[in-house]
Amino acid sequence: MSEKHIPLRMCISCRQMKPQSELIRVVRENGTDAVLLDTGKKCFGRGAYVCREAECIDKAIKRNGFARHLGCAVPTEIYKSLQEEKKG
Repeated sequence: MSEKHIPLRMCISCRQMKPQSELIRVVRENGTDAVLLDTGKKCFGRGAYVCREAECIDKAIKRNGFARHLGCAVPTEIYKSLQEEKKG
């Protein structure tokens, strides 16, 4: 029997490959500059992934990694939501 494929994604902060289910996705919707937190991982568009670790989230926010990766400005509401998603 074959094992089920587990999609891996790279954290924009620590640059480690991790299973997609362990990461938080921030997405820019296609054709717009609307940025939102994709909790269900179902939104279409350009995505950026970050670990749930406090250090990774803080580092990504400090270095403006989401805006750089997504190519548009990220609203402060997204940063507030990420702060709430922190693991520890």
